[in-house]
Amino acid sequence: MVETNLVTLKAEYEEFARQFDRSLSCNIVVDGKITSDTIWAKAVVDDACVEETFTHTAKDELEQKRYLKRYTKLVLYKALSKKFNKELPWGAINGIRPVKFARQLGGDYKRYLTEQMLVSGEKAELLERIILTQDKMGLDSSKIDLFIGIPFCPSRCAYCSFISEQITKKTRLNEYIDCLCKEIEAGKDYFLSNLGSIYIGGGTPIALPIELLEKLLKTIGKHSVEYTVEAGRPDCFDKDKLKLFADYGVNRICVNPQTFNDKTLALMGRKHTTEQTINAFKLAREFDFIVNTDLIAGLVGESVEDFKFSMDKALELNAENITVHTLCLKAGSKLKTQGQVLSEDGVNEMHSYSQKLLYASGYNPYYLYRQKYSAGNLENVGYAKSGTECRYNIAVMEEITDNHAFGAGANTKVIFGGENRIERYFPPKDINTYIQKIDKIIEEKDKLLQKKLQLN
Repeated sequence: MVETNLVTLKAEYEEFARQFDRSLSCNIVVDGKITSDTIWAKAVVDDACVEETFTHTAKDELEQKRYLKRYTKLVLYKALSKKFNKELPWGAINGIRPVKFARQLGGDYKRYLTEQMLVSGEKAELLERIILTQDKMGLDSSKIDLFIGIPFCPSRCAYCSFISEQITKKTRLNEYIDCLCKEIEAGKDYFLSNLGSIYIGGGTPIALPIELLEKLLKTIGKHSVEYTVEAGRPDCFDKDKLKLFADYGVNRICVNPQTFNDKTLALMGRKHTTEQTINAFKLAREFDFIVNTDLIAGLVGESVEDFKFSMDKALELNAENITVHTLCLKAGSKLKTQGQVLSEDGVNEMHSYSQKLLYASGYNPYYLYRQKYSAGNLENVGYAKSGTECRYNIAVMEEITDNHAFGAGANTKVIFGGENRIERYFPPKDINTYIQKIDKIIEEKDKLLQKKLQLN
């Protein structure tokens, strides 16, 4: 446990310390104090002590609190690093969105990250590459991006903690799609004339019966924007469903094998084979979709050579986008409940191999995010061939556009740029509750959206 005079930050300090000591078995004390132009911070981890005073030029009380959190975490990182004789690749920053943080810093952000926040030079260079790629795209931040959530899968993977329900005879698919379509219809006045992108995610959207997919696509409508379906599991691919997607304007799909090793697929509870993944790619090429494929570094039981084989296969299949994830075990996943502990062995080498291979093959990194408790304290990076980058991935990760989300657990985000803040609407995650409360959900979401419209 952590003792601190900043009680509202106690949980964040504990989470941060678990990167070094999962059980929090050491004694940790963090204290901080803020004045108009300085911040005093001190951290003690057993016999390791770090105490520093920082100057700041915060414009308001909110920014002062932000600096206080940043610098108390910095001294905590230094004390933990001193205690465990260990450095982390992302240094003292542990947020989900390092790219957004770098942009907020402005100026010589690379120097600040490496010298002040102790981020490795390699990670600072990666951020710079991503920012350069994003800037070349020139995204219109006034556009609205849509997310439609399909929280159903044919089976549940061992590492999965997402909101998803295994499809059985008792699954309320028809009722869910009815409610989802009702919610989309109710929101059309807000997004219809200013769409940036559409993303249908899961779960496994392609696992829905074709008649329900057609009902959903018809409700959304056909639009001339970036339109992605996270088709996902190769064992669910069907030529008639892919044709339906193409007919309704879908121009990108995700084929997500996670690995090209059949032994690992079976271990993880994936009910498909490498051969089915290859066939899914072949089907996708018949309809000229841009294809994103996901791979995971650090899967239980996989060696570095296993991962290299998967990377090589993804390149051989010529996926336009390749996202390299780091395994992260969250509450709710089967592996987490079984008490599995992630190994850091080889994960750095896996990431290094993928980066070098993708750079040499003409791919650029274009978005990045981090998750708590990922193997090796590493990140997830999306790479793409020039001109095939996914707008939606950038917009949602960097929080630069309104994200209008539909479905159980699908969180709507509305940006109030003039006030430098984001308001969110969180619908129920439970599918039965979502169905039961759909009218209330529509009403509550509309209040948030109307607030934004009144400012325009």
